[in-house]
Amino acid sequence: MPRKPAGEPDGSAGEFAESRDVPAGDRDGELATIGKTVRSTRRLMGMTVEALASRAGVSTGALSQLERGQGNPSLQTMQRLATALSIPLVQLLQGAAEREHHVVRAGHGPRLPAPSDDTRDSQVLRELLTPSGGRLQVIRSEVPPGFSNEGHSYRHLGQECVVVLSGRLRVSIGQEVVDLSQGDTITYDCTAAHWWANPGTETTVVLGAVTPLAF
Repeated sequence: MPRKPAGEPDGSAGEFAESRDVPAGDRDGELATIGKTVRSTRRLMGMTVEALASRAGVSTGALSQLERGQGNPSLQTMQRLATALSIPLVQLLQGAAEREHHVVRAGHGPRLPAPSDDTRDSQVLRELLTPSGGRLQVIRSEVPPGFSNEGHSYRHLGQECVVVLSGRLRVSIGQEVVDLSQGDTITYDCTAAHWWANPGTETTVVLGAVTPLAF
């Protein structure tokens, strides 16, 4: 288990501030929602509680407490967690309010982990554009030139729709190979073995929607 930074308290001052002048019921509901946002985003990124605590520089106990909707985290602790989760602080804080919309500013969506341990998969930058834990999942991916995971195809439940925003993308589904250019769209059944490649000389940017959630 990662050791907490020297001088970092275990769920007291520094990580948890004094109670704010907010009704207890409102504060508890706010903390519960923030804790849920932290937990769902952490799991989406494939991190354990210990890994996130170490990355954010807070104690494991304080993080576990927050994910359960308990305690009273300081703004500094929230900023550390937002940075460690690669999301804006305002997104973490506004998670406490019921909203009918969800905005992700360009380049500020949570980065998704590679779907496998294959080093080739880590070359693709995946950014989540929809709320973590929601019913809809839209992912923006940047595929570098020369990339291919042929020989390491995927099969999983669901259906995927991919739109090529720029560049070229080669998609193999089962025994069929399809070459796509800017503006082209392909939808396929994910239970068929499939892989991607970028046969071009420039980075390919694609927008993909998948159901059920893949990450």
